[in-house]
Amino acid sequence: MQIEKLRGEGLDEFFRGVLTMKSIEECYDFFDDVCTVNEIQALSQRFQVAKMLRSGHTYSKIEAATGASTATISRVKRSLNWGNDSYELVLGRLDEEDKTKG
Repeated sequence: MQIEKLRGEGLDEFFRGVLTMKSIEECYDFFDDVCTVNEIQALSQRFQVAKMLRSGHTYSKIEAATGASTATISRVKRSLNWGNDSYELVLGRLDEEDKTKG
């Protein structure tokens, strides 16, 4: 885990702050203050790539739909296959949330 190098009180506090947000609007406001537009777009793009990979889409379809490079798609795929299972955790929770709403 590369993030282990960053582990510490400051990052813990940042994550605790993120976890206090109660709405999508609060997230928009916070991340607008914390990140550049390009950083937010890159995070969103990777998340969409993960969703599409998880659903079995091809690289070419993902590239066309998200504008992600094959390098980005490969990076996300590596995280899905050999990462911390965090994409699966979050996407699974969103799936469950969608089922309870629908």
